[in-house]
Amino acid sequence: MMPSQNRCVLFSYAHPDDESFLAAGTICKCRADGAQVVLFTATRGGAGRTGDPPVCSPAELVSVREQELREASRILGIDYLHVHDFPDRDLASTPTDAIREALVRIIRRHRPQVVVTFDPNGANRHPDHVAISRFTTDAIAAAADPRWFPQSGPAHQISRLVWTSVPRPWEAVRQEHLPDLPGVDFMIDTRAWWQEKALALRAHRSQHLATEKHYLKQQDQDQLMAMEVFRQGWGPPLKQRPLDDLFAGLHIG
Repeated sequence: MMPSQNRCVLFSYAHPDDESFLAAGTICKCRADGAQVVLFTATRGGAGRTGDPPVCSPAELVSVREQELREASRILGIDYLHVHDFPDRDLASTPTDAIREALVRIIRRHRPQVVVTFDPNGANRHPDHVAISRFTTDAIAAAADPRWFPQSGPAHQISRLVWTSVPRPWEAVRQEHLPDLPGVDFMIDTRAWWQEKALALRAHRSQHLATEKHYLKQQDQDQLMAMEVFRQGWGPPLKQRPLDDLFAGLHIG
């Protein structure tokens, strides 16, 4: 097992609030274990909802959602936040070189062993989720090849790519025999940080309709936030499934 002070994990998502919905507890656990946590958010979510009642005007939404993301990141203890302004709800139209270079710079700067993003189907087939999965995988390969963007620093090869799991995060703990389900490769016990997850979700005030529907107005919200589940996209063979640590089985090269 690699020493915690050398661990780094990059979470690469499409929108403000993805990090809180999908991985808030895991982010807190990684930080508690001494790992550095980096978040890349591709858009500022300007095409999203403004709430009911609205918390801002549509024209203000980009600024508001960025502020919400920064507050959620503070609550979760994220070390480095990289938020970009690629087009919301049209992320797939982004010039490939532009987002590839942005992600390659981040990967080479922070040199994570683990990268977490959406699965190739985007969890719920949201086109932006599908796009960020594709862009992230592309950038991982490019970051390892010194011929791409040599001005971005020395090449870096990550050790493991992790995806969102097949069970949706707010449904996973309600599944019977969860460890036996295909795609459940990591089950992260996040009970100690469910309140931090709740606070991070509440920080995304403009998205309260979704956060309340899936988590914050559920009677068993503490249980829903007590476990986060992930799937290995690629990396070293897993000695068992599920594991309880995204860094399990990784060693310093």
